[in-house]
Amino acid sequence: MDPSKSSNVPQSNSSEKQPAPPPHQVNPGYPNPAYSPNPSGYPAPSGGQPYGQAPYPGKPPITVEPTVYVAPTPLAHPLPDYLCYSIFNMICSCLPLGIAALVYSISTRNANISGLQQIAEKNSRIARILNHSALGIGLTFLVLYIIYIVVYLQNHAGP
Repeated sequence: MDPSKSSNVPQSNSSEKQPAPPPHQVNPGYPNPAYSPNPSGYPAPSGGQPYGQAPYPGKPPITVEPTVYVAPTPLAHPLPDYLCYSIFNMICSCLPLGIAALVYSISTRNANISGLQQIAEKNSRIARILNHSALGIGLTFLVLYIIYIVVYLQNHAGP
């Protein structure tokens, strides 16, 4: 099979000449944006037109409203976050429940700062419940360990 005779490949003849492409124009009818007549090097002000909007013939310019950022205000009476209680339980009592309580304590603190009352109430209540549970479990294991040690020492004490 001869590739020069394939019907899928367009054949180019060196005698055929293609027309030259049109000259490059960025914005026909408008001045060159790279040219800056201002000696400081910055473009001249747009003369009251909205920023970044070029007027089009027959169409009004598009105006954009400025973005308004609403800063959250902290709660006037923040709820307790039980952060110290959570850290104590995480280190001394029950590590898994202490970590969960710490997460909810930090979430409560963030909700207090953001002004989200309902989320702060929920997270504070959960942090308190987890902390009380961790302390209860930790104390239970501590008491059981002390009882085990006392019984072990009494049974294996020498005469």
